[in-house]
Parts: sequence; structure tokens; C-alpha cells
Amino acid sequence: MNPRINTIDFNERSFLAIWEVTQACDLACVHCRASAQPDRHPMELNTAEGKDLIDQIADMRVPVFVLTGGDPIKRPDLFELIEHARSLGVRVSLTPSATPLLTRETVGRLKEAGLARLAVSMDGASAATHDLFRGMSGSFARTLDAVRWANEIGLPVQINTTFSRRNIGEIDAIVALIESLNITLWSVFFLVPTGRGKLNDLLSAGEFEQAFAKIYSLSLSASFDIKTTEAQHYRRFLLQQKVAERKAGEIAVIPEKVADAIGRAPRGLNDGKGFVFISHVGEVFPSGFLPVSGGNIRQQSLSSIYRESPLFRALRDTSKLEGKCGACEFKEICGGSRSRAYALTGNPYGEEPCCSYIPRGYSRPVAGPKTATNLHVLQGA
Repeated sequence: MNPRINTIDFNERSFLAIWEVTQACDLACVHCRASAQPDRHPMELNTAEGKDLIDQIADMRVPVFVLTGGDPIKRPDLFELIEHARSLGVRVSLTPSATPLLTRETVGRLKEAGLARLAVSMDGASAATHDLFRGMSGSFARTLDAVRWANEIGLPVQINTTFSRRNIGEIDAIVALIESLNITLWSVFFLVPTGRGKLNDLLSAGEFEQAFAKIYSLSLSASFDIKTTEAQHYRRFLLQQKVAERKAGEIAVIPEKVADAIGRAPRGLNDGKGFVFISHVGEVFPSGFLPVSGGNIRQQSLSSIYRESPLFRALRDTSKLEGKCGACEFKEICGGSRSRAYALTGNPYGEEPCCSYIPRGYSRPVAGPKTATNLHVLQGA
């Protein structure tokens, strides 16, 4: 583990910054947080504004910078932006959509421009599941093609998978497929019901734990690294596993993976705490899944928003956590998904709704009359 990364002060700078360069996309994914649409927004950050944002990322020394969407390939200046980042020493990852725009030639141009990692999504073990998830026939085949094309030119590949009720039954088959591919990182996302994501597709707390067990088991043998997104309580699961193994005298060692110089996040990273998301129109959010703005880079610098906005400062203060998250002995390394708490309750400081762990000595308060949350009202639940 890189000691420089582990000593990042989350009050001063983010470990991970994601820029949603556009919301335009030709897919209609069932879980899309952005509710992407085919056309670009007229108020998107322009090329000059995008380069200025990249300058700020470089000045803040953010270790991991991701260009996402929508589909970033819908921006004609994408290669110019990547080249600008490379000129400043900023390592860029990209999450394109697997549409006809993602060609062998495009992958080659991305590598030539200086892209450090290509991240493609795989949300099913078969075309039937994945293409239904993504809303376009042929997306699964294009994903596999993109992996092969990147491998051929030595461009590191990351696979992103979002688990929900629609595909959790295929987790073993998805794992088997990913193990057959030459990738650097498997990034496992857990649904946050926002955008097109539906409450009925959210996994239960027990299903989270079952998925954690499978991910941990794979981490002991996989040739690639594994990280989770919007599953902060996986860190609690890992510590519990280590304690159980130590007591049993069977300490499993997760082997070091082949690194491609993009660092791993330290413990404690959470929405607004080591993580910042910049929207296509410059709004600065704690996460792409937590649509509460701390400011806009058209009016303020990214560093001032991240360091000084009341929203970001409050999200980094674990004393503000409520419910069992506030009482949990793991809150400094976990803290629960602030995005999921907000999506289900309208309160970003509420407890993680998909965690089965009960903190030591915690007694849940007597519940008052049940009221509908914003999400329930919007989805008719």
C-alpha cells in the first residue's frame, strides 16, 4: 500500500474525483443514477472549463481521476481533455458505454491520448441479462470486445458491476466470467435507488452480507484487485473476518496484486470524505449518488467547495451520524453509505439501511408513526 496515499488528509483533499463530462448516452440502463439521455446538455462545461477543472485536480494532487457520464465518448473534445490531463501528470480512467461508438479505433486513440485505465461495465454473465440491464442489444458483446482490444494494446482494464435484485442471482457466474478475463480491477457497485434505480431492486441487508462473503473469498485468490462502491460496510465485514480467522488460527492473506500505479483508497473514504463528484454542469456533489450540491465550479474553486462547504464538512464529521451508524464502533472506517441513507430517508446522516450489523450495546429507539419518505412518494411505494 502506498504510504503517501494512506496519509491523505480528507479534510484537505479528495482521494477520488469523478467528472461527469456529459449525461448524453445511447443506453437506457435500468440503474442509471443520471437518467442519461441521447443528447448533450447545452450548459455542459465547455472545453476551456474542463481544462480548468483538470488544472484544479492537478493542483489538489488528487490521486484518482475518472471521466464518466452518460457516455464520455459523446464529447468530441474527449481526447483533447485526456491529453491535457496527461500533460499535467494527472492519471485518467474512463468509463465509456458499450455502444457502437466504442470501437477498436476509439480504444486505440484513448491509449494514444494518454488514458491510464479503461473501465467497462459487466452486469450479467450472459448477453440476455447484461443487455436487458443496459437497454441495448449487443452491449455485452461490445464489452468483451473492448476488453480484448485494450488487452491487445496494453491498456489496463477495469470491470464495473452493479449488483441489484436483477442480477444478484448470477454473481457466481459473473465472477467466473470475470476471472477468465485479463483485468486489473473489479469494481463492485451496490445499487443506490436514485435516477432510474428502483427501490424494489435494492438488495436486503442479508443479501449484502452474502455478496460480501463471495467477494472476500474471491479476493484471496484473484489475480486482480477488488474494490466496492456504496458498500462502505464491506470494511466492517473484512475486519470481522480477520478477527474470526485470528481466533481460529487461520489467517488468510490477500495477495498483493500487480499494480498499474493507480492507488487503492484508504479506509474511511465515503461520500464527501475523500470523494468528490463534479456534474456535467459544474455542480459539486459528495457522490454521484447523493444529489445535494456543495457549490458550482463556475462560481467557486473545487478546493474551496470540497474543504469549506458546510455540506462536505458535515459529511466528514462522524459525530453527525444518526441511528446505529452513529453508535457503531466501525464508523470511522465505514460510516455507511450516505447516498443510500439519503435516497431512502432524505437524511444524508441517517443510518445505512442495508447493513445487518447491530453495534455493541446499541438499543434501537422505539419507532414513532411511519411517514413516507421522498423516495417512497416519488416511486409510489
